Amino acid sequence: MSGERLGLPHLPDGEFLPPWEMACAEQRVQQAIERKFPGRRLTLMRVANLTRAHDGRGPCRARDQCARGCSFAGYFSSLSATLPAARKTGRLTVVTDAIVESVVYDERRDRAAGVRVIDAHTKEAREYAGRLIFLCASTLATAQILLNSKSPRFATGLANSSGELGHNLMDHISKAGAKGIVPGLEDKYVYGRRPTGTYIPRFRNLGAHGEEKVGFLRGYGIQAGASREGWRRGASEPGLGADLKLRLREPGPWEMSLQGYGECLPRHENYVELDPERKDHWGIPLLRVHCAWSGNERALREDVKSQAAEMLEAAGCRSVETYDHDGPPGFSVHEMGTARMGRDPKTSVLNAYNQAHDVPNLFVTDGACMASSSCVNPSLTYMALTARAADYAVSELKRRNL
Repeated sequence: MSGERLGLPHLPDGEFLPPWEMACAEQRVQQAIERKFPGRRLTLMRVANLTRAHDGRGPCRARDQCARGCSFAGYFSSLSATLPAARKTGRLTVVTDAIVESVVYDERRDRAAGVRVIDAHTKEAREYAGRLIFLCASTLATAQILLNSKSPRFATGLANSSGELGHNLMDHISKAGAKGIVPGLEDKYVYGRRPTGTYIPRFRNLGAHGEEKVGFLRGYGIQAGASREGWRRGASEPGLGADLKLRLREPGPWEMSLQGYGECLPRHENYVELDPERKDHWGIPLLRVHCAWSGNERALREDVKSQAAEMLEAAGCRSVETYDHDGPPGFSVHEMGTARMGRDPKTSVLNAYNQAHDVPNLFVTDGACMASSSCVNPSLTYMALTARAADYAVSELKRRNL
């Protein structure tokens, strides 16, 4: 992608389609990887962003500031998409400053009856009743709510007859890989922005292409990206005054980085529990987290580094070096598990439709439901599971099974 301005196609409504293309350095590395490693593909990451206006939402403008919230509503979020859709039904009630403390359980009916909340400001408690209860508070918060929802039948937490509530906590491994300098391309610079990097889908333990055993289970994907250093590199380069300023007028070299995102195995010994003594500002017991990487995750990290370096070297990169910033569990913020789905009520908390085995009108549709972690960003999976669970719950209501 050169510094020459690209011609952009006009959309029917007069808006422009952003130039989501690979940078020249990414294209070079892509060609080498796909030529020298059959079965491996370097492609643009997929994102849930609109390319054109739709249903009151604007298109993505490639500002690359998705984390700040999108003023065009092109980036998918509850504020841009699902809440407005729910409001249009005329049946949505949003309660703010309400911290869920527990789910209310009716022993006589053997059903969840509602939720108990604490007012964030007054600290007063109140309850909301409901025929169906969906928990989607995030993995750790959902586990905290269920563990704190105790009753004579469920002394260790609601829907916990299996004893698996709080267990099998997972997160993706990250912050390990390799980087190198892509030589040449000095006549080309970065043009525009895009809301995504590049990606090499999982290629380990797929059983294809006669791959030999690699010493660990499952695998990882690689999140990649290339950029050319600008004047900000002066913060770490030696020099002073006019000489440094003149040197920084010319951009630095192109650099390519390959970072692995790998699967964490579900293990019973990775778990959360309620702290017996410490409570938060609203009197709710805090969570204590017990989680560590196993030998499988450590072996996977080592393979990420060696394979990333091998691919960069095959692409002709210079000064290739591996790195491992030793991101601990929780660093990737992809927490999963603690209320996993499964066929057997003795070893799982939820069934295939995210419905609690023990409490039929209770559903959990966030990351807590996951039985394994895969190696990709999980949010869209949660959304798909939520949509399926909601559809199932409605059908069960119509059949008068709930």
